[in-house]
Parts: sequence; structure tokens; C-alpha cells
Amino acid sequence: MVLSLHSLLFIFASLLFTQILADAATCSDCFINSRAAYYQNSDEQGTETGRCGFGSFGATINGGDVSAASDLYRDGVGCGACYQVRCTNSKYCSDKGVTIVITDHGSSDRTDFILSKQAFGRMAQTTDAAASLLSLGVVDIEYRRVSCSYPGKNITIKIDENSNYPHYLAFVLWYQQGKTDITAVQLCETQNFVCKLLDRSHGAVWTTTSPPSGPVSLRMLFSGNDEDQKWVVPLNNIPQDWKAGDVYDSGVQVNP
Repeated sequence: MVLSLHSLLFIFASLLFTQILADAATCSDCFINSRAAYYQNSDEQGTETGRCGFGSFGATINGGDVSAASDLYRDGVGCGACYQVRCTNSKYCSDKGVTIVITDHGSSDRTDFILSKQAFGRMAQTTDAAASLLSLGVVDIEYRRVSCSYPGKNITIKIDENSNYPHYLAFVLWYQQGKTDITAVQLCETQNFVCKLLDRSHGAVWTTTSPPSGPVSLRMLFSGNDEDQKWVVPLNNIPQDWKAGDVYDSGVQVNP
């Protein structure tokens, strides 16, 4: 069967369009259009009561450039993820925008992000433009996920104040790095290597009743959009006599 030039062109255009749609669906670096607001009843930086469970750390991480997220919160899986957010009004906004860390859950007026006041202003070209942005309250934006990077910082384990040694252990992980999510956490006894899968209590807080005795090793499952998964085992263990409020350096970094 001989196809006409018109038919060949139609088939070629259809294949090209299909490929464009496939590329768009898998483009992890593409910007997505949305809207953003900012915390109007807070200081310049983020909040200490964010749903991710970071506490006061959540107000100061990334220099205070943080944000609440709506759907991107993902029942806490999105806590600690980093995004480049830039407003689209060329009169006020810079091309670079601002890189934020998700520390809270919330939405306002059809937004994906509620930025700290400081981060919202950083999307502007100048100080005067920042004041104009803040006066708008809500702006059109585009965003994409980017790798989190904390030079000189290892992933850190913060024992939650509600922990009760030795019966109940809760902790949150600080300085999540790279462009992947922590989707599972295990505690393993260091002598017989029996491991226990933890529960995600809320946000980025992991909990267990009757935690293993003695020093325990942590295992974190990092998952990416491409379904690639990797277990990471910190160099340092949680000591046997862990206490509520203690902070332990894991000794590892997860690079992009």
C-alpha cells in the first residue's frame, strides 16, 4: 500500500505530538503554573508550628525561605522537599525567583504555596518591587522541584520532645537532601540486625512504640519520581541512652 504525502505528514505530526505529550508528562525540570500567597500574620521567616513537625527549626531552615504547601504536602511525604518558585509578573519579578523548603501544610485562594514573608519578597527584582508584591498578597507563579543542598550539613535526627525513653520514640529528620522523598524509615538493632518499620505519625515525624533496645541503626528509603529507590544507612547510630530533645548527626549526606 502506498501512502500519500498528506497521509505521511499526518502520521509524522501525530507521532511528534505524542512524543511531545510524553516528554511533558515526564519532564521533572519543567515549570508548572500556579499561584502563591504568604504568611501575613507572622514574622519575616517561617512558622514554628508547621504541620511537618520541624518546630523552631522549620522557621529558620534555608535561611527562613520556607513555605506551606497544599497538594504538594502529600500527607507529609513532601515535607523537606525544595522548590524553585518564581512569580510571572515581569514588572516586579526576577527570572531566578526563590528556592524554598516545604515545612507546613496549607492553602489560600487556590494556591499551591504559602511562602514566608521573606521568601515571597525574594521573588522580586528590587526592594521596592518586593513591597509591591507584598501589597498584592497573592501572585501568579511557576514552580519546579529542585535538589535540596545544605553544604557542610549531614542529615540530622532530632528526637521529639514527646518521646518517652525507653517505651516510645519519635523523631524528625533535618536537612533532607537531593531531589527524592524519604518514604520509609526502619530502626535496626546493631547486634542482631533485626529491623522494625516505623510509622509516619504526621508530617516528617517518625514514631514507634517499644523501640529496639541498645544502640540502634537507622535505615531511610529514598524514592524518586522515576520509581528508583535506595536504602541509606547513616554512619552514626542513635545511642542506647537517647533522650527527648536530643539531636544526633547521622554522619551522611545524600547528594543529588
